[in-house]
Amino acid sequence: MTGQGQPASGSSAWTTMFRHVRYENLVAGVSGGVLSNLALHPLDLVKIRFAVSDGLELRPKYKGILHCLTTIWKLDGLRGLYQGVTPNVWGAGLSWGLYFFFYNAIKSYKTEGRAERLEATEYLISAAEAGAMTLCITNPLWVTKTRLMLQYDGVVNASQRQYKGMFDTLVKIYKYEGVRGLYKGFVPGLFGTSHGALQFMAYELLKLKYNQHINRLPEAQLSTVEYISVAALSKIFAVAATYPYQVVRARLQDQHMSYSGVLDVITKTWRKESIGGFYKGIAPNLIRVTPACCITFVVYENVSHFLLGLREKKM
Repeated sequence: MTGQGQPASGSSAWTTMFRHVRYENLVAGVSGGVLSNLALHPLDLVKIRFAVSDGLELRPKYKGILHCLTTIWKLDGLRGLYQGVTPNVWGAGLSWGLYFFFYNAIKSYKTEGRAERLEATEYLISAAEAGAMTLCITNPLWVTKTRLMLQYDGVVNASQRQYKGMFDTLVKIYKYEGVRGLYKGFVPGLFGTSHGALQFMAYELLKLKYNQHINRLPEAQLSTVEYISVAALSKIFAVAATYPYQVVRARLQDQHMSYSGVLDVITKTWRKESIGGFYKGIAPNLIRVTPACCITFVVYENVSHFLLGLREKKM
C-alpha cells in the first residue's frame, strides 16, 4: 500500500500480495476438500448423472436418488459408486486448497493498512478472483471427472470403455480434442465463481454477525457446531442462487453429446426441458454439498488455526 492507502502498482503490488501467502491455508483447504469428497463422492456421481439426463437413449433411466444408487451398486458394486473419484479428489483437494490460499492472500492484501473491515462486496470480489484463478488450474480435472462418471455400466462393456482412469482420460482428451477439450465448460465455470463468491461472502458475514451478536471478538474461533451451521447456511444460499451453471457445464463436458457452446446448451435445454432442465440433480447436489461443505470448513478452520498457532509459537 502507498502512503495514501492506495494499492502499490507493478512488481511491488505482487510482492505485497505474496507476503500474505500462507501455506497453512493451502494445507488446511486441501485436507478439508479431500476428506469431504471421499466421504460423499457417490452423491456427486448421482448429481452428474441427473444433470445430463436429457432423454438420450443410451443413458440409464433412474426414478430417484436411491434408485440410481442401488442400480449402480447392483451393476458394479462399490467401484461403480466411486467412478471418477480420483480426479474428483485431486480436483476438490486442489480447488479448496488453492481457493483458500488465494482468497486469504487477496483478502489480507486488501486489508493491509486499513483500520476498517472489508465490505460485503469486497468479500464477494475477493472470492470471485480466487475462484477464477483456481479454475484456470483445475478445469481439466473437472472435465476428466465428468467423462469418467458418464461411462455407463450395462451399456458399455467394461473392456470397451473409452477411458481407463484419470491419466488415461487426460491424455486421450488432449490427444483427440487438444487443450480446448480440457477446458470444456470453462466459461460456465467462470460464471460458477459467483457460487463460491456468494458462499464465501455469506460465510464471512455470518461469522462476523454471529460473533458480534454474542459479544465476541470478530476474529474469534467458533465451535465445531457453530462452523457447521454457518457453513451449511452459506452453502444452501449459494446453491439455490447459482445451480443452473452446473447443469450447463456438465452437459458441455459430456462425451455423449456435442454442443457448439454455452448458448447452444441453454437453448436446447430450455426447448426440450424448460426451466426444470436447469435444476436437474439439485436434490442429490444439496444432500451432498451441504455436509461436504460443513466437513471442508470445519477441517479447514481447525487445521489452519492449529498450523498458524504452531507458526506463532516458533516466532
